[in-house]
Amino acid sequence: MTSAEARQRIADLRAQVARHDELYHRQAKPEITDLEYDRLKRKLADLETQFPQFKTAGSPTERVGDDRIEGFAAYRHRQPMQSLDNTYSEDELRAFHQRLVKLFGREDLAYVVEPKIDGIAVSLTYEKGALVRAVTRGDGIEGDDITVNAQTIKALPPRLKAARGARLPEVIEIRGEIYMTLVEFQRINREREEAGEALFANPRNLTAGTIKQLDSREVARRRLEIVLYGLGFCEPAAVETQSGFHGLVRAWGLPTVEKFWTTHGIDETWRAVQELGGLRHAFAYATDGAVVKLDALAQQREAGSTAKAPRWAIAYKFAAERAETRLNAITVQVGRTGVLTPVAELEPVVLAGTTVARATLHNRDEIMRKDIRVGDFVRVEKAGEVIPAVVGVDLARRPADAAPYVFPDRCPVCGTRVVQYEGEVALRCPNPDCPAQVRRRVQHFASKAGVDIEGLGEAMVDTLVEKGWVKSLADIYRLRRDDLLTLGKSVEKSTDNLLAAIAASKRAELWRVINGLGIQHVGAAAAKDLARKFGSLEALAEAKRDDLLAIAGIGETMAEAITAHFNEPRNRALVSRLLALGLAPTAPARPAGGTTRLAGRTFVLTGTLPVLTREEATARIEAAGGKVSGSVSRKTSYVLAGAEAGSKLDKAKALGVPVIGEAEFLRMLGG
Repeated sequence: MTSAEARQRIADLRAQVARHDELYHRQAKPEITDLEYDRLKRKLADLETQFPQFKTAGSPTERVGDDRIEGFAAYRHRQPMQSLDNTYSEDELRAFHQRLVKLFGREDLAYVVEPKIDGIAVSLTYEKGALVRAVTRGDGIEGDDITVNAQTIKALPPRLKAARGARLPEVIEIRGEIYMTLVEFQRINREREEAGEALFANPRNLTAGTIKQLDSREVARRRLEIVLYGLGFCEPAAVETQSGFHGLVRAWGLPTVEKFWTTHGIDETWRAVQELGGLRHAFAYATDGAVVKLDALAQQREAGSTAKAPRWAIAYKFAAERAETRLNAITVQVGRTGVLTPVAELEPVVLAGTTVARATLHNRDEIMRKDIRVGDFVRVEKAGEVIPAVVGVDLARRPADAAPYVFPDRCPVCGTRVVQYEGEVALRCPNPDCPAQVRRRVQHFASKAGVDIEGLGEAMVDTLVEKGWVKSLADIYRLRRDDLLTLGKSVEKSTDNLLAAIAASKRAELWRVINGLGIQHVGAAAAKDLARKFGSLEALAEAKRDDLLAIAGIGETMAEAITAHFNEPRNRALVSRLLALGLAPTAPARPAGGTTRLAGRTFVLTGTLPVLTREEATARIEAAGGKVSGSVSRKTSYVLAGAEAGSKLDKAKALGVPVIGEAEFLRMLGG
């Protein structure tokens, strides 16, 4: 490569990296995988090393990606907040160790190995033990002040506990990561899938978009978590080792990593990294690597840092599990809000221990950007270890006759011309009477998260809509026994059971009806808050924006969605028809007597209980003032375990969380 060619190539790579930095750090909408990004950046670094005359201080290889956006006040870190150099190679990890061996003259250097949590870096400032500020990494020198949003994280204490035998620092910056558990990520995507909305790609992107919301009440609706693992500025000094810092953070009452390894020498360190790689799939959060740090803070200071990253730490990143298979077809699903979602129909392939035959393609723009064509051999990954997604195409294996995919301009179900609303990526079918939308609305309303009509499953709903007997939710309550009996032989018992379940649903809890209506942005938790506040469907339909904003946790976006829903004549008419047909939701019971027995306690359910269903146990916990979580942590009060309990039971035992059975649980409730 000539000098002129190198100059141009370096300029091109810098422009590409800068673009992807903007997409990743500021927009939380990356277009390429971490591995592809790291390779791009490595190519740039290698060229800058080969042609040092073109290296500049402003190069992306010499600075931290900038996450600052408009709407947040900037705050300067007392001590720069750097990122980490990373590697996917054992040899490079060993080379990192040898550089430190050369500096300190000894092989048995002490390290700490920690899980690398895939979230958003944050720095917390505590003064005299009180939380005064939470700031993103930003450009490493200053970041966005997200204090109000961070305070919605329940695990983050406003004050540090006084640790026995140690005085609280006057001022301390504690570094960590804001993240979202896989269970919460799945919950949010499940609600979006039921609504026919595009799914979020992974927990990290969703976390980044959530923590930068301008309305903290919207942030509170998504359950973010935080873990602290690093020390910034501290006056006076509080600890001498990284391992000691973890102990001190825990003593102060802060959430820290659930497991870390203290090792000596590179062989022991590599074994710890491999052990972490085997354990990480059992963690409640996405873990994309292992962070290796010198344990002694004095050695960290002596090793120093570059402008971008410390020389005393490195991130070893685990390669994402990926498979290659043929794309047989692209189907387009229509959700209950009319969103058209493309799905890849794949030649079945085993990925991360499960067989994958379908994967999300997200939207039309993603298909065009990646140039995905039917007949291609595509690379599939599990995004956030949860959702199979197509991440690329093997162009070398592309069939000669593979043509660019043409996204439908009409709804594949009802034929209505699709629309794209301003500010949205998704294409929608605007016809509310589209059979696909009707099916999804009815399925959602009748589901366990809705009014829970047993017997009104997907197949039955498809039949009822196909025959034209159900065109809206109100039609559920107009179904006739004589019609249902024509659906097949020996259906008398199932017909009577279905009609009985429909009749029983008229007295469903109010929050179930609200959730079942499918109001945009309103999930089960918000529905319960609305039911407690308004007490009836009629009162909710009349609610004004300010009435809604007065409810803790309901912000501008949700309030506007609720008022817009009930301002739509079609939706108001539906409420009137439902009530006229006998729907009489049960108002929330007022807590009395022993209803606060479990206040302040968090339960995790696992296995099959002898008598209670999981839904019944959850209802009893919530009625008694307790909370139910989907994952076990040190904050869990009890794990309620039944037969065939899985990994949650093992994790509870490892963390020392009390495990109880149904009998003890009922005794706690007073019967």
